[in-house]
Amino acid sequence: MALVNHQTREVTFKIVYAGTPMSGKTTNLSYVHARLDAAQRGDLVSVATASDRTLYFDFMPVTSSQIGGYTTKFALYTVPGQVHYNATRQLVLRGADGLVFVADSTASRLEENLESARSLMRNLTENSTSLQHLPLVLQYNKRDLPEAAPRAHLDFLLNRPEKPFQVFETIAERGVNVFACLNAVSQLVLRQFHETLAGGNPTSPAPSGTTHAGATATIA
Repeated sequence: MALVNHQTREVTFKIVYAGTPMSGKTTNLSYVHARLDAAQRGDLVSVATASDRTLYFDFMPVTSSQIGGYTTKFALYTVPGQVHYNATRQLVLRGADGLVFVADSTASRLEENLESARSLMRNLTENSTSLQHLPLVLQYNKRDLPEAAPRAHLDFLLNRPEKPFQVFETIAERGVNVFACLNAVSQLVLRQFHETLAGGNPTSPAPSGTTHAGATATIA
């Protein structure tokens, strides 16, 4: 659910990067943060655990839309991939407006990707959230590795709903398609926000978070 700050007149959308440990979630956020102008972004905060960590920061797009006079911002989070941090994952996922599922393309990790996707679905269910109402983009990372599984294999495991999710093949360490993926999920989030508001007041965000028609964001 978008967070509306009436004092600063900002609407902040939460986008969460989920996936297996070492799939590239942290690499995505680090790459984006490093390439945004310091005036656009907040600090990159890392909450470390024994074997994994949660990162987050917020930023204002290069072209920041006005939603009924409110400026749009995005907060990006990663969730720990380790199974024993499930409670932390569930907490970070709470209130998400959009998701990026980062799959490790390495052939030997296909089963881990599938279990991570199942865990994500369980956590969303426990948070009373449905993917039917939550934008999700798939990222197949590490496509440069010689042991990367064919995209068809990843699609078979992870992308077989009635309406397939948008997919980006990435090399996060080099930034390949990292911003394209972020732009895509951001646009989905803003579009859904607009649709939610369609029957309400188009000139001012409601306290719970809704949006104005035509909102767009150019991130890179």
